[in-house]
Parts: sequence; C-alpha cells; structure tokens
Amino acid sequence: MEYTVQKLAKLAGVSSRTLRYYDEIDLLKPARVNSSGYRIYGQQEVNRLQQILFYRELGVNLSDIQKIMMDPSFDEAHALRKHKEKLLEKRKQLELLIENVEKTILEREGKINMSDKEKFEGFKKKALAENEQKYGKEIRENYGEDVVEQSNNKFVNMTQEEHAEAERISAEIFATLEEAMKVSDPASELAQKAAELHKKWLMFYWSEYSKEAHAGLAQMYVDDERFTAYYDNKLKPGTAAFLRDAIYVFTGTKK
Repeated sequence: MEYTVQKLAKLAGVSSRTLRYYDEIDLLKPARVNSSGYRIYGQQEVNRLQQILFYRELGVNLSDIQKIMMDPSFDEAHALRKHKEKLLEKRKQLELLIENVEKTILEREGKINMSDKEKFEGFKKKALAENEQKYGKEIRENYGEDVVEQSNNKFVNMTQEEHAEAERISAEIFATLEEAMKVSDPASELAQKAAELHKKWLMFYWSEYSKEAHAGLAQMYVDDERFTAYYDNKLKPGTAAFLRDAIYVFTGTKK
C-alpha cells in the first residue's frame, strides 16, 4: 500500500511537517514523487518510519538515528530486538514507580504504614535499573558480580541524609575540578582535593576502597565514551582525562 505525506502522517501519529523534515535531512526519503509533485511512501518507508519512531521513543536524537540507520551493517531485525529489550527495561522502571505510588496512596488513606525508607525505594530501584542498563555489562566485567551487588545494596540502603551528602560532594567535585583545570596540573593542590573528594563520594557506593580499583574506574571514565561525555559535558572537553590523571597521582598508581 502507498501513502501520501498526509496519509502517512495520520497513520503514524506525526505531523506532515515532521515527514517533510525527515525528507530534507535524508532520514526518510519517499519512495517516489508522483507527476503532481506529491511524495509517495511505500512499505519500506513505513517500516523505516516505525524504526525511527522507536528510536525517538527511547530518547535517541535524530543525528544519532541517522548514523545508526545509514550504517551499511544496520540490521532491522536486530534493532527490533534491542528496542524490545530497552522497552521492557523502561516498563520495569515504570512498574517500580507505580508500585511506590500505589503504596503512597494507601499510606495517605491511612490503610498502611510506610517508612521513610520505603517512600524512596522506587526512585532508588529505578536509578539502579537505569544504571544497569547503561553500564552494567562493563562494570560487572571490570569489578565482578559480588562487588557490583554489594554496591547496589549499599545504594538501596542509603539514608536520605547520606544521599544528600553524596550529592553535595558530587557538586563540590565539579566545582573543584573547574578551578583545578585552570592550573592544568593534575598534581596541583586543587586537583588532588578533587581526587580526594571523588574517593569520599565513591565510599557512599563502594563497600570497600582500593587504590587500584579507584584508578581503574578513573581509566574507565576515559575509555568509555559515555562516562567521558558525562564529565566533559558537565564542564568542558578533557575533564574526564584530567580527573583520571589527578586520581592517578592521588593513588600513586601511575604518573
């Protein structure tokens, strides 16, 4: 079956303007343009639009969608399986929050008692699920199942006061890094203060500390582009590498 812009837009629940824009940026071209100048879309384009909307639903930006789908090795069936995995993970995260809301309603109605810890369990479990989805494989490969599970348990059992302090230290790390990078010396007093703060922050999540593990995590910040982007986007390019070098000095593991 074939569709005009208007018909496909109505079918997919998007605007005609969106389809025209996708055509302009070469993300979704029509199968052909008829003699009257109308864009005509066939089954292949319908399937491609579905893939695009799956990626959009998962929060992937258009430029990244283009790179993924224009890759000669792009496999539609594999992509659909990955979509399913991520959507199931999102459903799990939503179910945790729904369960927390339901308990809160019952507590407000005086039907159950809910501890302060329980009030935040849904948020913590959602954060853990998101972290597992993003970094679980790499972290488990580097540190092992036992270490990761101990860290997760420590996070879940963290009090609100501890969580607030961890957030405060995290903000102080970036503020200190920003000043330290002006000196451009990872061995400077400010850079070493940032590394020490980073250790303090880690101990809210780690059950035990070792210099080697700290240095290994710092190297992961540089090796994994997702971690690098997190730190570099907070301040400026090079932040992750600077923090790694400061931690190397702090731990005495590398010069």
